[in-house]
Amino acid sequence: MNSAGRQSVFAIVLAAGSASRYGRSKQLEDFKGMSLVRHATELAHEVCGDNTILVTGHKSAAVARAAGDAARFLVVNDRYAEGMGSSIAVAAKVVSHAADGILLMLADQPLITASHLRELRDTWNGADDEIVATSFAGRMGPPVLFPRKTFPALAQLSGDHGARGVLRDARFNMKTIKFEDARVDIDTPEDLAALNVGARPSARRS
Repeated sequence: MNSAGRQSVFAIVLAAGSASRYGRSKQLEDFKGMSLVRHATELAHEVCGDNTILVTGHKSAAVARAAGDAARFLVVNDRYAEGMGSSIAVAAKVVSHAADGILLMLADQPLITASHLRELRDTWNGADDEIVATSFAGRMGPPVLFPRKTFPALAQLSGDHGARGVLRDARFNMKTIKFEDARVDIDTPEDLAALNVGARPSARRS
């Protein structure tokens, strides 16, 4: 076991957005018999157990109900309309006193697997300046393991650019784990319909 195995890692599932491009709350949509948010939180719980936090915002109560009991903690981001950065900031502030690292996940990446999440966690050497990100389609992005030293920067995020700036910050050492299915996210009902019949929608996340 590496040193990360002795550290406290919390899984953070982001499910706060209004999904304007989708046209309705995609977190509540069905993916092979389960809502997208429940699928994500169950994966998170499988890897991080009770250290699982769900961040909601738009239709918070409905999203929380759809997630079931897989998420041990619920955080409501009242500023979700400002973009993903605000949800990451809220989560970073909430766990800053308890976590050595956070495994940041998005509810709309349904092809992520528990084995990939474990690989991200287990690849981390436990250092507070080492980030472990997923690489796909020639870039890197979520899911990402962020160590404690990144929390102040994450807590200052706003807008809809997520944590890209933190990933590019020279103060932190980067490791990446290749997982091409991370390129698949859900932007439209057609994307989800394609996945439900076994096809792959085109990736658009930048």
